[in-house]
Order: sequence, then C-alpha cells, then structure tokens
Amino acid sequence: MSKVYFRFYEELNDHLPEEMRKVWFEYSLKDRISVQEAISSLGVPPAEVDLILVNQLSKGFDYILQDEDRISVYPVFELFDISEISELREKPLREIRFICDVHLGKLSRYMRMLGFDTLYSNQYTNEQIIQIATEEKRIILSRNCRLIRDKRVTHSYWVRSSDPLEQIRDLVNKLDLSKSIDPLTRCMECNGILVPVDKQQILPQLEPRTANYFNEFFRCNTCAHIYWKGSHFENMLGFIDQHILPDEYDYLNC
Repeated sequence: MSKVYFRFYEELNDHLPEEMRKVWFEYSLKDRISVQEAISSLGVPPAEVDLILVNQLSKGFDYILQDEDRISVYPVFELFDISEISELREKPLREIRFICDVHLGKLSRYMRMLGFDTLYSNQYTNEQIIQIATEEKRIILSRNCRLIRDKRVTHSYWVRSSDPLEQIRDLVNKLDLSKSIDPLTRCMECNGILVPVDKQQILPQLEPRTANYFNEFFRCNTCAHIYWKGSHFENMLGFIDQHILPDEYDYLNC
C-alpha cells in the first residue's frame, strides 16, 4: 500500500490528535486522492491552509498525492509573505476585511476600534455569514469549527479563546496587523467610515463643554454617530498600546 508523510504547523495542529501534532506522521493512500481531500479527512479545514509544500515545492489543493511524498502544511496568516510561492489561490488570504460570527460581538468592536472593516450582527445565521464572506471576500472569524469547515468557506480563522482581549491579541499577532492599525477611522457601533465634518453643521448635537473645547469632529457615514479626539481617544490609544499590541511595539511613539 502506498503512503505519504504529513507535517502540520502552528495552529493547524489544534485540529489533530495529540500523537500527530508537530511531528511527521504516515498517511496511507488507499485511493487516488488530492492533497485537499487528505487534509480534509484529517479534520483540518482547507480554509485555514495558506501554503502546501510537497517535497519542498509549493503545490495547489488539486495535487494528486504520490507514494512517499512528504507534505508540509502551513496555516493562514503565518508571519511571512508567501505571495510569490503559494500555488493555492490567486492571492494569499490577506485581505484585511472581516465578518464575525454571533459569538464575537466584543471582538468586532475591538477590530473596528483598530480601524479594520469588520461586519457583525447577532442575527447572522451561518448561511448568511458564508454568503456575505463569499460575495464581499471577507475573512470569517468564528468560534464555531463546523462553520469554518464548511466546504464553501475559503477565508477563515478559528478564534480559540473565549476572552475578547485574548482574541484580539491573538489576531493582531497571527495576522501581523500591528502596522495596519488606524484608530478613529471606523464607527465602533456600525462599522461605517468616519469622515471629517464641519463643527457648525453638528453644533446643535454637541454638549456645550464639548463644543467649547474641541474643534475637530468626525461623523459616521452610515449611522451619523459623532466622534472627536477627546480624552476617550487618548484612553483608547493607551488601551491599544498597553493591552493589545505586542510588548516590543510602541504604537503611541511610532
């Protein structure tokens, strides 16, 4: 009987039995199958895979496994640029647009706080999430393994922690987002884009103290919520620097 050898890297190991994690293991070939079919049979969602090396050469999902092949499988969002070597897709899974499942409301607010285009509704069904992600080329962030293993899902990340702060720290690290953070550019309530607005246009909506001390204002182009760079903005920057970014990255002084 023919056989090949697999090794999975980083968080892809979370889908494997303990004895298969972070080691080379043998996989028997009973039929003529593609590398995607083999990966799926092991319980690893192809949507989380961004690079496959067969005998040290990049291959696509449709590659037919051959006897004695050695297959290295790497996850989406590894911290290196694979755009020149990956054969899996026309573009690597690095579009910074997201949609969160119904369990990730707090995470979606954190993502918007950092300036990332992130859709969320506690009314979304799994079908709606898949449809929106497909149509708008969004990355699905989910706590639900069954959702991201759906064959129609091509861009996803399995959020492992139940703690929102751990979730956002993990995403910033795994997706290498530190340098893409742009606070006060998206509405935390609805994900709309914030645009500058003349103070005189919104004066009736402002508290007297706010109107007296601030002159630069922004309005959400979707829900019309008003924002300004008050103490809450400085607190937000401090929160990002202290609780979200890696220790070696100083956002406030970059």
